[in-house]
Amino acid sequence: MPQNTLTPDYHFLEQVETTGPFQASACYQCRKCTNGCPVTFAMDIYPDAVIRLVILGQRQAVLGCETIWVCAACETCSTRCPNNVKIAELMDCLKEMAVQAGVPSPQPQILALHASFLKNVKRWGRVFETIFLPEYFLRSGELLRKWQTGTWRAEMRLSWQMTRKKRFPMFPKTIKGKNEVRKILARRKQK
Repeated sequence: MPQNTLTPDYHFLEQVETTGPFQASACYQCRKCTNGCPVTFAMDIYPDAVIRLVILGQRQAVLGCETIWVCAACETCSTRCPNNVKIAELMDCLKEMAVQAGVPSPQPQILALHASFLKNVKRWGRVFETIFLPEYFLRSGELLRKWQTGTWRAEMRLSWQMTRKKRFPMFPKTIKGKNEVRKILARRKQK
């Protein structure tokens, strides 16, 4: 009877913790993070198991899972953790590591959202919806789907209503610390 053996990457936890620290090794698998998570229904691996796999050095399993892409970063898990493991931040770190390693996302629309969001924040220092949404629609293929189904008309009406009510600005508002945000994003890419 063949046994499945783990081939751990002993440096994976160390590599992850240097970008944090997230205190992943403090996790004792109480599952409070998983029990409080509002999006576990869409995850292939629960948050507590992701942490365990990071500790066990299972780089491919972690970077290839859907969970890191589905995580809403609501921080419910981090708030519930009795050992102050920064789980939401860890999920974001793993997502960035997957992008940098060229691991294909099992959720391409979420990857498109992620890329569009970071590009927008880098450009303006914050999200500018008037540019962000069309860019995301183009990058993800949603624009073509909306065109084919005819739902683009309702989207245009909604955006017009939001613009009239000044909820959808025509010109971007930048922040004072835009250069600092760019430096942070550049630093993350180097790691």
